[in-house]
Amino acid sequence: MGGEWSNHRLADVIELIGGGTPKRSRSDYWGGDIPWLSVKDFNDDYRHVYSAEETITEDGLNNSSTKILEAGEIIISARGTVGALAQLARPMAFNQSCYGINAKSEFTFNDYLFYLLRYTVANLQRITHGAVFDTITRETFQHVDITLPSIPEQRAIAHILGTLDDKIELNRQMNKTLEAMAQALFKSWFIDFDPVVVNALRAGNPVPDQFAQRACLRRSFGRQAAHYRDNPRALSLPEDTLRQFPDRFQDSELGPIPEGWGVQSLDDIATFLNGLACQKYPAAPGELSLPVIKIRELRQGISGNTDRATTNVPEKYIVHNGDVLFSWSGSLLIDIWTQGKGVLNQHVFKVSSENYPKWFYFHWLDFHLLEFQRIAADKATTMGHIKRHHLADAKVIVPDSDIMKLASAHVSPIFDNKIENAIQARSLATLRDILLPKLISGELRLSAAALETLAAQAGVPDVEKLLEEAI
Repeated sequence: MGGEWSNHRLADVIELIGGGTPKRSRSDYWGGDIPWLSVKDFNDDYRHVYSAEETITEDGLNNSSTKILEAGEIIISARGTVGALAQLARPMAFNQSCYGINAKSEFTFNDYLFYLLRYTVANLQRITHGAVFDTITRETFQHVDITLPSIPEQRAIAHILGTLDDKIELNRQMNKTLEAMAQALFKSWFIDFDPVVVNALRAGNPVPDQFAQRACLRRSFGRQAAHYRDNPRALSLPEDTLRQFPDRFQDSELGPIPEGWGVQSLDDIATFLNGLACQKYPAAPGELSLPVIKIRELRQGISGNTDRATTNVPEKYIVHNGDVLFSWSGSLLIDIWTQGKGVLNQHVFKVSSENYPKWFYFHWLDFHLLEFQRIAADKATTMGHIKRHHLADAKVIVPDSDIMKLASAHVSPIFDNKIENAIQARSLATLRDILLPKLISGELRLSAAALETLAAQAGVPDVEKLLEEAI
């Protein structure tokens, strides 16, 4: 794919669009149908932004300096968190801390421009200026030099990089759906006890007051409990599934729970292993090393700023894909790790269990997370963290073994798929991040056929092998 590359100033090949904020004092300007973007809506590693936390009205749009960016146009943060990028998946307005960017068609087009900006954002960050915030101004774009290939080569480059990002975003959406499915089942079976409420209504047994509203909702199908006896399909629960649940409740320290079930502490159903002070395990020059997984890595992933530690640490402190991690100080959060082997740092628990499936203790930990965050925020009693006794104080409801097996048959495959999707997305992101600077700079010149082959094989997890074959 030959052709000379041409040199330009970035400002000459783009149209810059300024944003704005409607008056906060005017309630009629807010809460409408127009999404209104700020950097918190797109400060992630994803190409497209689909929605905004806040919305404005037509009056808010018409009586402020904000403007509408069209689908496909680009937004870049210009203050505070400088250089965050996204392409709009739908028309949206935006605030004055960002710029909208649209390609001039005689030079380039937005799909390629997005990746060009991603490549040049480091230069933008280097030359930003400002007394309070680092900023990007209109003048900034005058100082960025770029080189553009021909439009056909731009289209080929944007195609391969876009194919990778499309698959990453598809995996992300699939995982959101899978997580919603798993959470809905967990809440229905282990928090709201829907199958037990149904069975109790059908058997004519009493339903505890705290589940009365659920019972009323169930009754709305037929206005009377007899409807469930005669029409089990209306429940959207198979009859053989319902038969495995009890039809009455019993008292417990947490109040009514299904008959035959029990109550345990969170630290009874799972083991919480605290990490190491990894600065005591430095890797010697030339020695193999592993990334250190701190709270920052849980929030942002592994980066070039991630510390490294020797591999010669006890095996139990090695983190693998699929491990459940819980940061118990600072930013309390839980995650299923999918970024390869690493070393567990202090202030992060690796959570595991010999007796209960991963989905079970993960969802119970997630259920108690808000309370743990509240405890950690109360600096009068803690120092921004929870303590071991809080794990013992947190109670969970444990079903009998038959229900546990039944639930695992539904939820474990969902968890496995989530992990596989996230691992594949990470491999694809690695491939994209290796290819992007090489393709945008012209260091790597691929034929159209090679680019098409690379796109077709984008799901291949062996990144180095794929690159070697493509080049």
